[in-house]
Amino acid sequence: MRAAAVLAVAALAALLATSCGGDGALRVFAASSLRDALPAVDPNAEYVFAGSDTLATQIREGAAADVYVAAGTRAIDGLAEAGLVAAPTAFASNRLVVVVPGGRGTDIREFADVARPGVRLVLAGEGVPAGDYAREALAAAGVLDAALANVVSFEESVSAVVAKVALGEVDAGIVYATDARIARDDVETIAVPDAVQPRIVYLAAPVDGGDTAAAEAFVARLTGAEGQRLLAEAGFTRSAG
Repeated sequence: MRAAAVLAVAALAALLATSCGGDGALRVFAASSLRDALPAVDPNAEYVFAGSDTLATQIREGAAADVYVAAGTRAIDGLAEAGLVAAPTAFASNRLVVVVPGGRGTDIREFADVARPGVRLVLAGEGVPAGDYAREALAAAGVLDAALANVVSFEESVSAVVAKVALGEVDAGIVYATDARIARDDVETIAVPDAVQPRIVYLAAPVDGGDTAAAEAFVARLTGAEGQRLLAEAGFTRSAG
């Protein structure tokens, strides 16, 4: 049994090494909300998509990556301060929306309704940019405490929030507009008012010890005309910096 366990661990390690770019392709660790957008910008790169904070932890622990792309400033700024990534470059923005299960009928009509008693709400976890942005919007609307009392689970990524709503496991979630757009056949959206919208920014940076030249070229594509066109097609807007 012990030998079998050792072999299983070795096999898993080999698989992870391969998934992190063992063939020499550019390795991009990116926020899960960019899952459909980034491969269009560079189809030859290898991507690992997860929550921005999860990816930052992996980079701190020595995971092999060339580029880190985050859906917020906190995690990437922390890596920059530690000398683990270069100075981040802002390249896109987004908006929050409420999503409810599609085709099932709901009495949630506006943003503040997620704080009504009895609503089953799902959010991305604290430290995950989508979750932090959601808390910021709820606080601005004056319903943060009531909304948090309705939360039935905190998820590790925004895509996990969308999945729970799409499956009808909860009544509502707060996600990026781009994720709601991807899942539009399974969810319906409710606007978050402009007055409480947080400033959402996506940033990218080459990772220390990675392929710096290729990483810088990737970041340049994100900010260039063609990259911005592809991001706009996916529903992202240009960052104000």
